[in-house]
Amino acid sequence: MPSARRVFGRLLLLVGALGGACAHQDSPRPVPPTSESRLLDEVLPAFHRPTLQGGTFDSSAEAGHLLVIDFFAAYCRPCQRKLPALEALHRSQPGLSIVGVSLDDTGDAARKSVARHHLTFPVVHDAGNVLAGRLRVTELPISFIVDGRGRIRWVGGPDQPDEALERAVAALSGTP
Repeated sequence: MPSARRVFGRLLLLVGALGGACAHQDSPRPVPPTSESRLLDEVLPAFHRPTLQGGTFDSSAEAGHLLVIDFFAAYCRPCQRKLPALEALHRSQPGLSIVGVSLDDTGDAARKSVARHHLTFPVVHDAGNVLAGRLRVTELPISFIVDGRGRIRWVGGPDQPDEALERAVAALSGTP
């Protein structure tokens, strides 16, 4: 018959193993692979632009919050398919900051996308592709996730699966 000391030792090992398994389940999700970008881990260039809905968007005001910047255009079918999911993400995570950046030729074309998809997050029209140039956007769709310290932590280009942005937000925000 095993001694009390030996039984107690085995019990401690079992409790430790179970505790480790439970802790593993609560560990943060891994960030999905990012698309290539020379700006990855760099500080987001600050921008201040009027929104299509009225008011202005100031990227520096988002310090301390996770920020998603999504570039889109009416002529980009994958972008248009992605906008409803982006709106759903915005509605489901009120602490998440999202700004859309339209690369359409006119503000009217950008407003049509906002109305068509009932977007409630701020959208700016990037006349002359100034923001696209600063963030080195060369293809659509593309999204950037910026952490609370202002660093670009994830880039989702056209090679990413549909759910990658939501998974990256969950991993970087620590939400399940």
